[in-house]
Amino acid sequence: MKNKLWMLSLKIQDFVKNEEGQDLIEYALVVALVALAATAGMKSLAGGINNAFGNVANKLATYTS
Repeated sequence: MKNKLWMLSLKIQDFVKNEEGQDLIEYALVVALVALAATAGMKSLAGGINNAFGNVANKLATYTS
């Protein structure tokens, strides 16, 4: 029984020291941050494009009237 508890203790220690899953989590966090930044950037970019097309439409309307 003591031997089985010792082996279980060693397996738990090995599991705690294992760091393979950390890389995946770090990459997922970086991807989420990039997606958030891209979404915020697209919102302001879309507003700028909308204003530019609005200005062109106003000038065209002025010249054709």
